[in-house]
Amino acid sequence: MPKPQKRYVCQACGAVSPKWAGQCADCGEWNTLVEDQGAVPASPFQARHNLQSGGRRIELVGLDADIPLPPRMATGIAELDRALGGGFVAGSATLIGGDPGIGKSTLLLQATALLAGAGRSVAYVSGEEAADQVRLRARRLGLGAAPVRLAAATSVRDILTTLGGDTPPDLLVIDSIQTMHSDLIEGAPGTVSQVRAAAGELIRFAKERGTALVMVGHVTKDGSIAGPRVLEHMVDTVLSFEGERSHQYRILRAIKNRFGGTDEIGVFAMGQEGLEQVANPSSLFLTHRDRSVSGAVVFPALEGTRPVLVEIQALTVRLQSGATPRRAVVGWDGGRLAMILAVLEARCGLSFSTAEVYLNIAGGYRITDPAADLAVAAALVSALTDRPLPAEAVAFGEIALSGEVRPVAHAALRLREAAKLGFEQALVPGGVAGADGIGLTRFGRLGGLVDHLLGRG
Repeated sequence: MPKPQKRYVCQACGAVSPKWAGQCADCGEWNTLVEDQGAVPASPFQARHNLQSGGRRIELVGLDADIPLPPRMATGIAELDRALGGGFVAGSATLIGGDPGIGKSTLLLQATALLAGAGRSVAYVSGEEAADQVRLRARRLGLGAAPVRLAAATSVRDILTTLGGDTPPDLLVIDSIQTMHSDLIEGAPGTVSQVRAAAGELIRFAKERGTALVMVGHVTKDGSIAGPRVLEHMVDTVLSFEGERSHQYRILRAIKNRFGGTDEIGVFAMGQEGLEQVANPSSLFLTHRDRSVSGAVVFPALEGTRPVLVEIQALTVRLQSGATPRRAVVGWDGGRLAMILAVLEARCGLSFSTAEVYLNIAGGYRITDPAADLAVAAALVSALTDRPLPAEAVAFGEIALSGEVRPVAHAALRLREAAKLGFEQALVPGGVAGADGIGLTRFGRLGGLVDHLLGRG
């Protein structure tokens, strides 16, 4: 029997080191390396030998095998089902993360209550709150009579012993995985080894018994899910609950989904009776547009297969002294703003070097779509020249460093959404096909947009 090798795991980033050190070489944190008690074979050859001699034969199937689609449990919350791809899948594992107080527990409590009311067997295990606290929240949400089986526990062994004895539940919610403790691994709850071991046991139970598992995960200050990165690889679906606590809306975004598309979003608004669905997300992010204002442009963003109209706002202030001008961005990439400003100066002859530039995405929305380049450029030119765009116009297109305006994906879908909400004009790249109900103004280069906005032709 080979002697297990010692290894040390960083509790901050999950990096593995063969020997202890005061500082983690990967993340730079101090005093975070803890010995992993798991046995590691002394050599890869021995590990391969053990697998070959003690394994069992597995069945290999072809890609053309007729496999039925996995059944789904629709929660009745359309926005949640949209992000999941149609509902929870039996035997799947879902990880949902978000800032504290964003509404993760509220959303899951609403979903479990609806599923339990529809005849599904649902178990909700809270490791952060007592059972009475969860019951009080359910009463505030008007869900006190829902037949949800509730428990407050942190021991994975106790949870699986309780649920494994009877008919397993259709849905199991663990709130949260960072509070769970496995007696197979030494260490406090929340450490890398404990999170990995506890999640592994719960996922194994879900796969074997056909239970849909949902685990709530804490997030770090930069918004990523706390714990080992391998946790996101272990689960089938990763959902991120985003939004500012000072804003009313919340966005549930699918980052990973083995049973559906990624980048799908569900939009909610926090109300007095919990989270309410928003059927038309564009209404949240568009301000009252009864008159034209310089520096304001509407951009049809695309989240998965859902178009969302948002307003991009720009403001420029000329400096009288030789002070260094500021560049402030909210909701967009600051590096991409610098690129657009450079292209406007180098290719179009506009000067922003003596002006402070402020860019904001209305409603606290965050944009990563490169198709926003043309809308941002139009907002900057409009703010610099104090020439407002028509209130009924939208803009989208990607800008190259050469000043070329490039086509973007799903242009027809963006135009249909804009026309449905009453917009009559669109500033788009050349080659974009027309759409019913909306007129197109095409540009092959960014200079053409500048000339159009300045009335040069």
